[in-house]
Amino acid sequence: MDQIPFTSSAPNTLGIELELQLIHPGTFDLAAASDELLAQLSNHPIADRVKPEITRSMIELNSSVHEHPMGLQAEMREMRDTLCEAADAVGVLVSGGGSHPFMRWQDRAIHDSPRFQYLAEMYGYLARQFTVFGQHIHLGVRSGDEAIRMTHGLSPYVPHFIALSASSPYCEGVDTLYSCCRLNAVNSFPLSGHIPPDVVDWYRFEAHLAQLRATGLAESVKDLYWDIRPKPEFGTVEIRVCDTPLTIERACQLAAFAQALAVLVARDPAPGANAWLAYRSNHFQACRFGLHGSYVTPQGERMRLNDHLRALLQRLMPVAEELGTADMLAALRDEVQRGGNDARWMRSQFHRVRELPLMVETMTRAWRHGRDGVQVDQAAPPRRRIRATSEPVAHDVQALAAPDGVGSRNWQDRLH
Repeated sequence: MDQIPFTSSAPNTLGIELELQLIHPGTFDLAAASDELLAQLSNHPIADRVKPEITRSMIELNSSVHEHPMGLQAEMREMRDTLCEAADAVGVLVSGGGSHPFMRWQDRAIHDSPRFQYLAEMYGYLARQFTVFGQHIHLGVRSGDEAIRMTHGLSPYVPHFIALSASSPYCEGVDTLYSCCRLNAVNSFPLSGHIPPDVVDWYRFEAHLAQLRATGLAESVKDLYWDIRPKPEFGTVEIRVCDTPLTIERACQLAAFAQALAVLVARDPAPGANAWLAYRSNHFQACRFGLHGSYVTPQGERMRLNDHLRALLQRLMPVAEELGTADMLAALRDEVQRGGNDARWMRSQFHRVRELPLMVETMTRAWRHGRDGVQVDQAAPPRRRIRATSEPVAHDVQALAAPDGVGSRNWQDRLH
């Protein structure tokens, strides 16, 4: 059995990856502009931290490693501003959000790299449907055994991350009635899901991956589309369930939440076997209903996810005080209590402007200026409930849709 080396990292360090939408400024559909944007940034100091993704309408921002989320936020704001300047030069806009509200997967163009071309050949249309946008959070750990323990410890809190970050209520012109529909695309891949409960240390993880290799099911850790997985070359545990938030501030608040939670679960006993009983149901509830979903605790108690999150944040505040991040967690708590998640905000914007392209425009402005800086000038018509149907929620979405086109230390230095 081949051993998998694990690069030790300082505990409680963190970094993030943000997958972002490239938007055509005339139609507000996705624009296949990643090659042009990368060329525009080629001589900039952040060039090696801006990466292509599987389709050419996506771009990925990778942070460096931070001990404190405020340093992370300062860096990500600078990267956002630089990316927006480059996007202006290329003639596109940039947006957060877990899915584009009315893009057609058939129109997506696969980025020209060996791995992405392989995925397109292997998975067919799923590769183009994988034009969804997530935030990955990396947490530093010292060893492989610690990585496996943390992966288990964080797993009961997957629904909390889903609900807090949810920003993908629309898909292909339809209100899906989900807070997060992005993970339905991720879950289509055969090795999605969670770490097997019997993989309880690094040796068993190596044995599990060796078995997958021997049967031709996987070649490397990259093929494991788990909700949370170890990242041995970085020396991290990677949380992969978050939608990309609409703002840098929310993304960094989620990172602060993850950092404090990692400290808490390292002090708590490992979750028992019952923690996996409701895993899929909890996952669905968070995707479908967001913060208002039901949640079954590892102890078997059924409650509303929002209530469990409120109690969890109260438990986390002393840890956040130790880490110096209490202000960020308090801001996250207050914003969630006041306005819910980004999916709720997106629906409120749609109910005001009544057209998905105009709502996407507000998303691009939120990315540049924050949600509070977005002003919608159009008067609001009477509110109505949108139901998911086979018809787009705005008649002219398809007419507006345009073709895909546009006018160190490894982990310590950057995330790839």
